[in-house]
Amino acid sequence: MKWIHGLTKGSVALIAAAALAGCAGMGGGSMSVPMSGAQEVPPVNTSGSGTGTVRAGSDGAVTASIKTTGVNGIAAHIHESAAGANGPVIVPLVKKGDGEWATEAGAKFTPSQFEAYKAGRTYFNVHTPQNKGGEVRGQIRPSGGAY
Repeated sequence: MKWIHGLTKGSVALIAAAALAGCAGMGGGSMSVPMSGAQEVPPVNTSGSGTGTVRAGSDGAVTASIKTTGVNGIAAHIHESAAGANGPVIVPLVKKGDGEWATEAGAKFTPSQFEAYKAGRTYFNVHTPQNKGGEVRGQIRPSGGAY
């Protein structure tokens, strides 16, 4: 019987940890998003890669940054669309250094954009002269879905 009690405690701890991780991008914690050319629509053959980090508050306030390697970026944004589709820019990021981008102070999702964010329908994108539509992309999935 002791092993059942131990298993139950372990299961509860595991479930709680998973729930907290899933909520990290919905206010409170920041979330890391891998970026690659394979996620672009259509896919881009590139050796470049990146990582986006995002945190959104319950009021829609958003703080995000992107760091890339091997990408000659000319613009970076958060766009609204599901994986496998392209969508409009909803939050611009400004260049902070070589391969580094960040939101400006006061950036905020509209209520409908925040709902899209929570549902996993937003993505990071870095554009280059060679790939004006985007060279590396990373789908933002606050609810924890697979990449």
